[in-house]
Amino acid sequence: MIKNITVLEEFEKKETKKEKPDYLKSLKIFEALWNEGVNLGVLPLKDPLEDIETDIRIARILNSQHV
Repeated sequence: MIKNITVLEEFEKKETKKEKPDYLKSLKIFEALWNEGVNLGVLPLKDPLEDIETDIRIARILNSQHV
């Protein structure tokens, strides 16, 4: 359980600065996740626009939050 969120945030900032973005590494991660979704039968979506209204509503709520 996280007791001090400030310490965690500082740690995340330091770690993010240490590691530069790596396109090939990110692509491998994406491909692995995509393949897992295909193997589970949830990707590719049969109807990509199904429930889009719900997704838009959630996005609006999340984007309206000011932290």
